[in-house]
Amino acid sequence: MALGLMAVVALVACQRPRSAPAASTVDVVTLNLWHDKQDWPHRQDMIVAGLKALSPDVIVLQEVLQDAALPNQAQVLASRLGYRYRFFSADAPEQPRRYGNAILVKGAIEQSREVKLAPLDDYRNAGWVRTTVHGMPLNVYVTHLHYKPEGGAIRAEQIAGVLALIDETAGDAPSIIGGDFNTRSDTPELAPLRTRFLEAYSEAHAGVDTNTPVHTTLNTHLGHPPIRIDHVFAQREAFRVVDADIILDQSDAKGAWPSDHYAVRVRLARAAD
Repeated sequence: MALGLMAVVALVACQRPRSAPAASTVDVVTLNLWHDKQDWPHRQDMIVAGLKALSPDVIVLQEVLQDAALPNQAQVLASRLGYRYRFFSADAPEQPRRYGNAILVKGAIEQSREVKLAPLDDYRNAGWVRTTVHGMPLNVYVTHLHYKPEGGAIRAEQIAGVLALIDETAGDAPSIIGGDFNTRSDTPELAPLRTRFLEAYSEAHAGVDTNTPVHTTLNTHLGHPPIRIDHVFAQREAFRVVDADIILDQSDAKGAWPSDHYAVRVRLARAAD
């Protein structure tokens, strides 16, 4: 392992104090992979090192790519980390190039499903996995919404599709949703989601304006504006938020970054605990 990569691992694992995990908690990470931009093999090593250091129970990924010359990025990461995975794409299964989202879990994948989100010409989807974490049945959902700032109405339609998937699949198990929502968590289009789910990062930083530039999940060093658009939502009444932070937000000695997004790590506890 190169010295620069070792430094990144140390920063990712140690730069912020964290409480020790407990058997009744669920650790979740969401990350937009930036598909195969720049030096993907090197970025892959950085991502694997950072996630291994944290060992979350659940990882949700966006901008996951597979192509004729590129093995599915979620499959590769799951194999290297020792997780099980499901890949979800609006592209037809027979296409050599497919693009989408993924869910990685430490436990068994008991059920899964994917849906295309309207409008279909936006090529967005949502995926679901049922797993068990520390003896607790858990529904995990991933999505990646429309990207244009003025596209609030499209994102609202897509959120309606995500909530319909939840209603059809959740059953009696609690649910979490992670992804790149391409908008701040306090925007009107996400209001139906906030009614039923806690936005974990804001909940963990009560009394703080979490939409200031210091909390950005977009990598400003790669030309993005400082906006927090990557979120984890946890079902109200089922969970309380223990803590949350932004990770994979450091470059290495060569100036490489894990992605053009930073990741968000959330620790949830059962509300009854």
